[in-house]
Amino acid sequence: MAAVLLHMAAFAVLLDRPLSLGTLRATLGRKIAAAERQKPPRLIILAGSNALFSHSCAIIGAMLALPCINGGVALGLGLDYQFALWKPVLRPGDILYMPMELAQYAVSPGAARTGPEAGLMLSRDRFLLLHLGISQAMPALLSGTLPEAVASVVEQAAAALHPAMAHPVFSEINAVGDGIGHGLTGAAANRAFLAALHRPDPSPGTIRAGYGTQEIGSFLLWARAHGIAVIGGFPTEFADAPPDAALGTTLSATYTAAGAQFLTLATEGRYPRADFFDAQDHLVTECQTLHSIRLALALGALLARPVRPPPADATLLAANCP
Repeated sequence: MAAVLLHMAAFAVLLDRPLSLGTLRATLGRKIAAAERQKPPRLIILAGSNALFSHSCAIIGAMLALPCINGGVALGLGLDYQFALWKPVLRPGDILYMPMELAQYAVSPGAARTGPEAGLMLSRDRFLLLHLGISQAMPALLSGTLPEAVASVVEQAAAALHPAMAHPVFSEINAVGDGIGHGLTGAAANRAFLAALHRPDPSPGTIRAGYGTQEIGSFLLWARAHGIAVIGGFPTEFADAPPDAALGTTLSATYTAAGAQFLTLATEGRYPRADFFDAQDHLVTECQTLHSIRLALALGALLARPVRPPPADATLLAANCP
């Protein structure tokens, strides 16, 4: 028992990872703080790095005349953890657009409880250990491995020698949380990697049975009870990996069953490989812009809301999407 307590204390207090966990939490905190500074109704985009790199709140918000915050951080960061941090910020009248990566739905309970959020709750967000209950608290309390301990020592030493390393991601995110600086020129070095990249979609059955689907469903019910509108959406994927014919109806049912909406798109979020930066979730800036213009038009129609023309520079940028 003493060894277990010592293990928990070491990872809770001493074995911090400022460059990995620290920057991840700081990025999420920055986005939540940006949302807090805006008055409802607000449009908030929640997903993993698909939201971060393939969606532009700067464009969507301008076209819909709504304050917009891009809440996307990273695929693999626990949904219950993220939802728990966002709930205190959300207000009646807010609109959430959730183009969740397919892997988010299909995640297993074990994987959902042992991602980076376990270390974050132990070292930074300990109040969530009680809030999320024993099923989430125990994996967090017992998280921490020897490789992670070694990584902690290395990261703390690096951060002490070069403090700026603890916040590198901030230079790649704009004031509303969008990923920036991932244009076609920079993508050229990733072409061979993208050509060989293949990540099969989880089947509709796997999505329906996934633990992530349960997490999302519970959050949708909470949002509905608190007057928050939620719209599900397609993530961005490679067009040469056609989806299962039942994928759209499966995703849509996840949202509509809980009283939310789902935004259908003619492309279902599929784009040629040449439109991506370094992963199938990450469109290059030019195509991020094009996708965001298309989304703003579709969201405006769904919400029966007037849509302004896209900013002139966005139109020019989108024209360069391959």
